[in-house]
Amino acid sequence: MREVLSYSRRGSRFTPKQQRAWDTYANQYVIPDEAVDRPGFSLRDVFDLEAPLIIEIGCGVGEATAVLAAQRPSCNILGLEVWRPGLADCVGRVGELGLENVKLCGIDAVWLVEHLVEPGQLEELWTFFPDPWRKLRHHKRRLVNSEFVSTAAARLRAGGAWRLATDWADYAEQMVQVLDAEPMLEGGVVPRWSDRPITRFERRGLAEDREPTDLRYLRI
Repeated sequence: MREVLSYSRRGSRFTPKQQRAWDTYANQYVIPDEAVDRPGFSLRDVFDLEAPLIIEIGCGVGEATAVLAAQRPSCNILGLEVWRPGLADCVGRVGELGLENVKLCGIDAVWLVEHLVEPGQLEELWTFFPDPWRKLRHHKRRLVNSEFVSTAAARLRAGGAWRLATDWADYAEQMVQVLDAEPMLEGGVVPRWSDRPITRFERRGLAEDREPTDLRYLRI
């Protein structure tokens, strides 16, 4: 286990609705933590089709995940979320749509990308509104740092895209700084990605006068 994590595991208690979603759909969509630990486990064995792989880090309650996955039936979508109630909500959303190209997992995204994603395997990586860790002493816990950027860039195929969004201006500046410094990537701030749904989280930020910043970087 890494010493400094980019997330905090909050409460794990389900609401009745989340429990029903979990009971109904988890076996279909969720990759159990223990399965990942088995010798020989591979993401290539998880999906039914040999198709481009897209990973979303921090899919939350699945508002964006379900919509974007439904728009991309020819791609395999892997959503990562360590907050189990959020994962249960996401399970319910993709289950209600009957999506067949989605799997979800609750393990550490940095570990998964480093150890289970092959170099050049990723079509796209999505990181929408990661935890900003607002206090200065907690900035070391931010997901988008130079070490992870290097790892993630190596997993993208040539021409593959990393799409990011944040509504914290100082985090956007940090993202640009570390992503610009990565020689395997090129890109920068872009207009809002029209495919990305506006979620409750984003609406809350807008209500608090925080303007989102979208970024896109391509693997050279």
